[in-house]
Amino acid sequence: MKRRLLAIDRLISNIVWAVAAALLGVVACMGLYQVLVRFVFNQPSPWSEELIGRLLIWTVALGIAAGFRQGALVSVDLMLRLSTGRWHRLVRGIILLATVTFLALLAWLGFDLAWRIRFQTFATLPLSIAWAYLALPVGAVFSMLAVIAHHADPINRELEVQQ
Repeated sequence: MKRRLLAIDRLISNIVWAVAAALLGVVACMGLYQVLVRFVFNQPSPWSEELIGRLLIWTVALGIAAGFRQGALVSVDLMLRLSTGRWHRLVRGIILLATVTFLALLAWLGFDLAWRIRFQTFATLPLSIAWAYLALPVGAVFSMLAVIAHHADPINRELEVQQ
């Protein structure tokens, strides 16, 4: 069961990382396009600015799942570091339960919000605003998988990235 979960997590994590990286690349290209159009051709491009903002939302939502999986998010883990044995397993279980509960609530409310505003469109793009809001439940679902996989196979990189 654990190996199957980790295999699924590895596959999904790689896809999520690749999509987040691709979106970040698109954001960079759109930013370059916006600067060129505005300052070289003297023509503002309002749709590209709106697209950049929405793609950044998706990039962050997907990137958080990667952060959860790698254990690279900032945490207050004094109790976890000081605990041993059964107490350590209990603390890890409480952390898992609290995090998955929060992410499930975020997914539920995010989907509900996206569903409610599905008929509204962006000011400069002929797309539903729901596409931007769907980043919340999608990111939360991927994050739940990452949190469960991290619990099964902990990777702690929060200290590696500290300055």
